[in-house]
Amino acid sequence: MAKSKIPNAIERRHLIDRELKPAVSMRYAEAYLAEGRDQDAIAFLVKAQASDVLAAMRQRANEAGDAFLYRSVCSASGVAGDRAEWRALSEAARAAGRERYANEALQMAERGED
Repeated sequence: MAKSKIPNAIERRHLIDRELKPAVSMRYAEAYLAEGRDQDAIAFLVKAQASDVLAAMRQRANEAGDAFLYRSVCSASGVAGDRAEWRALSEAARAAGRERYANEALQMAERGED
């Protein structure tokens, strides 16, 4: 079995706390993304100042109805989802059978801004 290119949890925490060049942070982010670990990639994307990648991830999360990932990306990038985005996320979540995410998204839509 090949060794993973991503750091273990303790190494990851130390890397996030450390000053890293954007290119190095991006390499870590890409390694996490390649393994399908979007949540773990977010901190490195922020350090890499990869707002375009974060925006694409936010859109993907919205389309997939993944309220947890969507909220994490919004929080990390300092962008609040508007009512229309939360409603769209709710519909996608319901279509994917994620009732809890659908209900949470509806609640956020009711609280959100237009």
